[in-house]
Amino acid sequence: MIDGFAKDNLHGRLRRDRKALLWKLDGLSEYDARRPLTATGTNLLGLVKHVATVEARYFGEVFDRPSPEPLPRWQDSNGSDLWATEDETRDQIIEFYRRTWEHSDATINELALDAPGHVPWWPESTPAWHMNLFAIMLHVLAESTRHCGHADILREGLDGRIGLRAEHEQPIDEEARAAYRAKIEQAARAAVPIKA
Repeated sequence: MIDGFAKDNLHGRLRRDRKALLWKLDGLSEYDARRPLTATGTNLLGLVKHVATVEARYFGEVFDRPSPEPLPRWQDSNGSDLWATEDETRDQIIEFYRRTWEHSDATINELALDAPGHVPWWPESTPAWHMNLFAIMLHVLAESTRHCGHADILREGLDGRIGLRAEHEQPIDEEARAAYRAKIEQAARAAVPIKA
């Protein structure tokens, strides 16, 4: 009974994060969806592409259920899963992510939580119990949640929009935001000791 509850709960949260990540692209220009927004080049469309690739590998190769999507060998990873090339459209990347969901969901639905897997890119010393469906679901959920947080911050920096889901989004009150930020800034400055 607990296995079913755990599996359903984890799977539900993964589905929630998938939708949240895609929502972060809504209403953005092609340039804003793709442009590097950090010193390391992190960008919104690249996060979607990366999370899709992560899901495809973990719910595919790890359980000997290779993704039907063409993926480069993990050994050849060169970081190209972190950004969209000029030849890749937003729709192509979003559809890749959605097709990956279907494949991942089939793996999750068909396997028991204790189904063994093998992660060839993890150290050989990794205990086997770190490679069952439960552990992989936790790992992928953590990865997805982490990147949803990145996307939330990037989107806030672009146009101020924040949140987990569109239906909970509130209109932006610039005056209230500025006052709140000023309060935090004041607290930060007050915490710094004055040098003599």
